[in-house]
Amino acid sequence: MVQRFCNHAALMVLGVFVGAVVAAGWFGFGQAQVVHATATDGENNFAIATGPAANGIEAFYFLDFLTGDLRAAVVSRRTGEFSAFFEYNILDDFESTKNPKYLMVTGLADLPRGRGNSQLGNSLIYIAEATTGQVNAYALPFSTSLNAAGKQQRASFIHVAGGSFRTTFVRDQE
Repeated sequence: MVQRFCNHAALMVLGVFVGAVVAAGWFGFGQAQVVHATATDGENNFAIATGPAANGIEAFYFLDFLTGDLRAAVVSRRTGEFSAFFEYNILDDFESTKNPKYLMVTGLADLPRGRGNSQLGNSLIYIAEATTGQVNAYALPFSTSLNAAGKQQRASFIHVAGGSFRTTFVRDQE
């Protein structure tokens, strides 16, 4: 009787183990999972964010609320220093308002990459103006070949899309 109980217990433990292994494979556990993380933060007069420029290469974005200057920099894989710089002034893309309140985030994008050295980066930069509801999206014309060679690149952001997500204007509160 005792041996029969031990055999059943051993079979049950083996069954639970095999079931766990099968479930882990079914749900993707044990496989390498690629995780993409971005960061965004802001203060009264500026916002910063990060997002992928290309596979394994991240860009740092900075928006100055007072001047409307959007800037980005990318570190070179070869030199470990900032080697790609991008600038664009967003003020003409938004309705004029006395005290703009910008929000900025990045998102993944799989847009057509173009030909030659003018390729679009792997992320979009979304900037919203909270009082008007206007939102605009921008992309980097990032060159992976220049980055790999450690060469400098300078360019302007590309305005990709824009529109309004609010139907009623909200007056500035002072």
